[in-house]
Amino acid sequence: MDGRLNAALEARDWDLLARLCKQGLRKNSRDLHATRLLGYALDCLGKTDESIETYRRGTQLWPQDAELLINYGNVLLNHARNAQALPILEKVCELRPDKAICWLKLSQCCYLITQHEKGLRAAEMAADLATDIPGRSAALTQKAIHRRELGQVSEAVQDCLDAIALTPTEPSNHTNRLLFMLADPSADAASLSRAALDYAAVFEPPLQPQWPSFAAHRGDPWRKLRIGFLSPDFRVHSVMYFVEGLLAQLDRRQFEVFAFYLFPRDDHVTARVQHHVDHFVRLANLSAEQQAQAIRAQGIDILIDLAGHTGYNGLLTLARKTAPVQVSWLGFPATTGLQAVDYKFTDEVTDPSDAQAQYTEQLYRLPTLFACYRPMSRNPLWRYQPRYGVRPTPALKNGFITFGSCNNLGKLTDEVLALWGQILKAVPGSRLLIEGKNLDQPEFASAYQERCRSLGLDPQRLELVALNGDNQYLTYHRIDIALDPFPLTGGTTTFDVLWMGLPIVSMVGHSFKSRMGVGLLTYLGRTEWLAETPEEYVRIARGLAADVEALNALRLGLRSEVEGSVLMREDIFNHHFGEGLRAMWLQWLARAAHPGDEEAQMQAIQGWLPDLPQEWTQPPSPGVGLKPGQRIMLAEAHQRLQKLVEKAKDAAQHAPANADSTQITDRHWIAVTQLAEVVLNAVPHDPVALACLAEVEHAHGHTEFAVTYLRHATQAMGMEPLTI
Repeated sequence: MDGRLNAALEARDWDLLARLCKQGLRKNSRDLHATRLLGYALDCLGKTDESIETYRRGTQLWPQDAELLINYGNVLLNHARNAQALPILEKVCELRPDKAICWLKLSQCCYLITQHEKGLRAAEMAADLATDIPGRSAALTQKAIHRRELGQVSEAVQDCLDAIALTPTEPSNHTNRLLFMLADPSADAASLSRAALDYAAVFEPPLQPQWPSFAAHRGDPWRKLRIGFLSPDFRVHSVMYFVEGLLAQLDRRQFEVFAFYLFPRDDHVTARVQHHVDHFVRLANLSAEQQAQAIRAQGIDILIDLAGHTGYNGLLTLARKTAPVQVSWLGFPATTGLQAVDYKFTDEVTDPSDAQAQYTEQLYRLPTLFACYRPMSRNPLWRYQPRYGVRPTPALKNGFITFGSCNNLGKLTDEVLALWGQILKAVPGSRLLIEGKNLDQPEFASAYQERCRSLGLDPQRLELVALNGDNQYLTYHRIDIALDPFPLTGGTTTFDVLWMGLPIVSMVGHSFKSRMGVGLLTYLGRTEWLAETPEEYVRIARGLAADVEALNALRLGLRSEVEGSVLMREDIFNHHFGEGLRAMWLQWLARAAHPGDEEAQMQAIQGWLPDLPQEWTQPPSPGVGLKPGQRIMLAEAHQRLQKLVEKAKDAAQHAPANADSTQITDRHWIAVTQLAEVVLNAVPHDPVALACLAEVEHAHGHTEFAVTYLRHATQAMGMEPLTI
């Protein structure tokens, strides 16, 4: 039997291998070799749950078999089940402490579950034990990713460079180098651009001869276009704070929306994305060539990459020129370096006027901010809960000012911390709150305090807070004034800060990565919080802290200011984004028709413009995705909601008395709640959905929540839309 198993394995005939293993196990349930191979074959067949169950049973029979355990752990890692994999891989390292691969897998496991100290130690063990070039390179990669999270940015970049020298064709080393350079004070926009070009020079030239011509895509310039969004981050991730509103309401008269998902695990945010888009396609665990083929099979006209040089990205898929027009947006604040990517969405402020030289992509500058923010991506209905409302500035109660930062600790360089120390000295009695990963670990927190002390910060005036996703917005109740790091400024964190009512002091930089605060505050109309120099940074912070009553008034009014601005006006952003897509498409058609002749291209576009469909000049009607592939107009969703409320009320009148009527258990009220949430995910602040949720809460005696929902509904009905 072993010979047949090995032959099937060598032939990569996974169906046959799985059948043979099952036959063997029916004869002998304790056949270790068959168990190992069955788990592997099932995983190759895409039967993940069966594979994991096979390995789980195997580890009960052979808890000391390192080969079985490491294969089990590897399958869990491949499907992003890192928390489950951790104890298994720790056991593997106990059993085989002299094997570099065991420590390497443990280090890899630690990243997603943020155990970076343990991950770094494991990577160092792997580096000491590695005997070949791929092993040494992989150990350097793991060292780099954990060092970056621990604030050792320069060392992380050097690890990446050392790994590239060993294995220049391993894409992750180039990606990590670029990602980590963002937070390196010594890396400017020009050096980032050169590093991206280094990446492209390795991977793109062999692929260019196979780029398609896409002749079949030419034709009517005003036809409905197939738009693909390529991302590993359709899940609980910062990207979703800016993408969900666009996926939900990009004009369906003009565009058919596809989501191509690169991450191997779903969550509740993934489920929402599936409702918003017209088509959802999973591409995880496929090769770049297979991903490109799958996308081309959908006839995509414009492919938008949301990741850039970040984890699980699809850049090698884009390098194959997978769609006629390819666009970079959002995920990475610098160039991809690829000639295959035609455009990058940005704005007129965040990318300064001379920024084009930093990009291989043509910059398409939106007339509004480069992104539009929607808070509470993890739990959208929480934005209506009282505990997330703006509260008075804490200095009123504390008697002192608390400055704060909730950014990734990797952004808090020595230069940043030293400047923040000057602010504490300039504002007597003030304190500094820093939230970040691993600050709940005594050894790490103690080392961080010592680092701060050496940079001039009094540890007695520091408040170190461990990062906890459940407190994403609640921590801001403890901060009076936010401080933006530099040169890599805050992104999502700055939006969060402003929405929670906190002013933020930000440094003006020279490229996108150091100008995100500039863009946000300029489009908000709060440029007085922008500093050109360190001295001005301290002066602005001191000025905000000088008048606590004025600071409180500012705080209490800032949310409405932010929500009424283009930072959160999805209707304005989606309109301009759609205009950008159509402009890119017309340009592609013109270039295809008149290659190399710019004047003829311009004439062609001018000739097409009079045929713009008249109805597109009016805003589209909002839509609601009820389930994947099923979309209805908002007005129809309102009718369904109202009918569900009537049914629920009628059922309540005829239902027997419930001993605990405060619990929402009746299927009719549950149906109202579920549909109202779906509507609000598509159209935030929809007054009808909010009023229906108020009905649900009122029917169950939840007066505070009912009043809250009604207040938000009333506010929504009173909002006057801005003209586009």
